Amino acid sequence: MPSKTRREFLLQMGGSALLGIAASCTSTKKSKSALSTSGYEISLAEWSLHKALFAGKISNLDFPVIAKKDYGISVVEYVNQFFKDKAKDTAYLNQLLQRCRDNGVTNHLIMCDEEGNLGDSDSGKRLTAVENHYKWVDAAKYLGCRTIRVNTFGEGTKEEVMKAAADSLSRLGEYAGGQSINVIVENHGGYTSNGQWMAGFMRLVNRSNVGTLPDFNNFCMKREGGAMWGAKCIEEYDRYKGVDEMIAFAKGVSAKTIDFDAAGNCVETDYARMMKIVKEGGYRGYVGIEYEGEKISEDEGIRKTKALLEKTLAALAA
Repeated sequence: MPSKTRREFLLQMGGSALLGIAASCTSTKKSKSALSTSGYEISLAEWSLHKALFAGKISNLDFPVIAKKDYGISVVEYVNQFFKDKAKDTAYLNQLLQRCRDNGVTNHLIMCDEEGNLGDSDSGKRLTAVENHYKWVDAAKYLGCRTIRVNTFGEGTKEEVMKAAADSLSRLGEYAGGQSINVIVENHGGYTSNGQWMAGFMRLVNRSNVGTLPDFNNFCMKREGGAMWGAKCIEEYDRYKGVDEMIAFAKGVSAKTIDFDAAGNCVETDYARMMKIVKEGGYRGYVGIEYEGEKISEDEGIRKTKALLEKTLAALAA
């Protein structure tokens, strides 16, 4: 979900929970068996550690090491904000690759923000936004990722934004396809949080390397004052319906969590119901942990989300 507006909002909120250094949790034999046979593998989204990263407690180079050593997760999803000026820096990318190789970590995707609106009505601005993403396609290829996640924000009617964004995704998808890189769109506010709109958008683009990244929680279509992030949500799309509509086009899944109950279940999302939709929709692949809560630390949030996913996948495979 990161964007310039969101970044400013988070920085204004201030403070960050300390990153725990506890030993990684060991999955039960049942959970390991479920993961190995279910067709799913748990990945870790870097945004789960955004407070520690923004506070300078850890760096992007530390992220894959932390994922493996602290959480036992071998697949990572980067956020370009945390190495914004390094997309073309091969020395830096080589350092990052070495960290991954030394720790047996696979690079999955890069979440790209702050590169312009791909749904902009102005064709010149839209083309600039498309070209701004080329360096991230190149970086993804260099790092061994298969995918970049982009935003398709724009102003106008839902039809106008869809048409503009489809033009951008067709161009970007063509460039990325030449390097065997996928381009995916997350439900991320505005029209993108409308599952029906997203499905129609994917059908319009109609490229094999362009798809969706269903996020279990990002279904707020309108906030007070027209804000993109932070303000109270006043219009929300049904999350289960939305994921069901997007899952046929999915090339990744974002298992977002905010709050947990005493039993370790996610308060805002019924994970058993949601993962059943994911499975019945035919998606198999990485399911990315993305903790974004405030009541517990990032460390605890990641661990609770991982435990919940392992439990859910075990039940799904039973």
